[in-house]
Amino acid sequence: MQNPDIDKAYEYLERGIEDSAFFAFNSAKDIYMEANDSLKVANCLINMAITQKDQGDYFGAQETALQAVDYLNKSNPKHHVYLSTNYNNLGAATGKLSDFEQALMFYKAALQFSQDSLNSLIYQNNMAICYQNLKDYNKAIQIYTNIYDQVKDNRRQYARVLSNLARTKWLADPAYSAIDEFLTSWAIREQENDLWGLNASYVHLTDYYTDIHPDSALWYAKKMYYTANKIQSPDDQIYALSKLIELSPEGKSKEYFQTYQSLTDSVHQARAAAKNQFALIRYEVEKNKADNLWLQKENAEKINRLTRQRFFTGSLVFLLVLSVVGGRLWYRKRKQRLDLEAQHKIKASQLKTSRKVHDVVANGIYRVMSEIENKEDIDREGILDKLEGVYHKSRDISYEAEEPLPAAQTYAQQITELLTSFATVHQKVLIVGNESQLWDNVNENVKTEIKHVLQELMVNMRKHSHTDQVVIRFGKNEAKLKIFYKDNGVGMKNMHAQGNGLKNTGSRIKNLDGAIIFVSEPGNGLKVEIAIPIS
Repeated sequence: MQNPDIDKAYEYLERGIEDSAFFAFNSAKDIYMEANDSLKVANCLINMAITQKDQGDYFGAQETALQAVDYLNKSNPKHHVYLSTNYNNLGAATGKLSDFEQALMFYKAALQFSQDSLNSLIYQNNMAICYQNLKDYNKAIQIYTNIYDQVKDNRRQYARVLSNLARTKWLADPAYSAIDEFLTSWAIREQENDLWGLNASYVHLTDYYTDIHPDSALWYAKKMYYTANKIQSPDDQIYALSKLIELSPEGKSKEYFQTYQSLTDSVHQARAAAKNQFALIRYEVEKNKADNLWLQKENAEKINRLTRQRFFTGSLVFLLVLSVVGGRLWYRKRKQRLDLEAQHKIKASQLKTSRKVHDVVANGIYRVMSEIENKEDIDREGILDKLEGVYHKSRDISYEAEEPLPAAQTYAQQITELLTSFATVHQKVLIVGNESQLWDNVNENVKTEIKHVLQELMVNMRKHSHTDQVVIRFGKNEAKLKIFYKDNGVGMKNMHAQGNGLKNTGSRIKNLDGAIIFVSEPGNGLKVEIAIPIS
């Protein structure tokens, strides 16, 4: 996604404008949070934490870096490079606060997620420095010894490891002669123009010569101070000045002390300002968010008030116009509406009667014909009773009266009798799930419509399907009554060219707020799925 603030942030970093970079990263982070892009949120927080650490806000750097961890997935390899960088920065900030044991833990985590061999060597070097500060020289020497052979092809890394290893051995045993390694490392750094490395060499050489050759130590301390100024490292400048105060003659020592005191005060003020500045930036950002939300709320309320006022005024004007102009139109529209309603009622009544004739009379007669055609032993009395029932139903239609359900049979039994009446020697009808409790919460209107729908499906089957097996399955699922019909007949050639019976079936289901789906391919039979809400 496009995020102009992230481009600004990197531009400010390149130009060395740290406060603006921090602000831009913080703004970019908020945009990524709205887009739920956790990896880019973490990247912004990591860069913010590095900026805070570089400016001396070590506690702030820790807080921001730990926030970044929450947005990273340790099981995702794509996140490992970010985890590695973040933990290394945490180690550096924590080490600056002299908590070397915790810094060591962070460096180990950085090494665990490292995917770059050079970075891994740097992290191990940082771990060894922590062991130095903890005076666990044996572990520091072990680390440097393990990585010594790995860095021989990289002159800068080789010089770093060589000098640090020699310093650790000397710290462990002050009688150890480390000068050859120190000078070899110093020479390599001179050739490579590695100013940060040279600064480290001057620190080691100054410390090494302080007690045995103060004049040499003073010379290297001056070189260290010059180099520290060149790389603009306040901490190294302060350390160099402390050594110059210790090693210089009294008059010169006072001059260095004044510079030392001024620089120390300046660094403390700068770091306090940086800490307050970054906290202030975050406070201002959050305050601006709150202010914007408050203004949005105020604007929304003003708009709502104006809208209500305009609506009220417009409504009054409209009512006045309507009362003057609409009186005559109202009577005319009302008369037209009443006429249309009367026509619609007549048409609805005709359609209802037509459907009842189709469902009750036509399908009832067809059912009796089916029984006569497919049963060898004809129950004349039963047939006559059924025909008489059809006769009474047809007569009741003229009085708009629906036939009540027989009291002697449950609804499940009626459905079973209806469906099995269409079975023949060559056409089997299988019924699944038609249990009495299935229909307990189904109202009478739905039951009546379902009965008509099933009868229509079976009539359609007998007339057109040429099937030898029909399966009808009933069930309930998620407060819906489900009916599944399936046969293995010839299917429907044209799904859109349905007859009136099937169209009426669809209309019935729709009127019950249900859904019906016909699925068929020529030669592959017909499937019908019906779902009707019953809650």
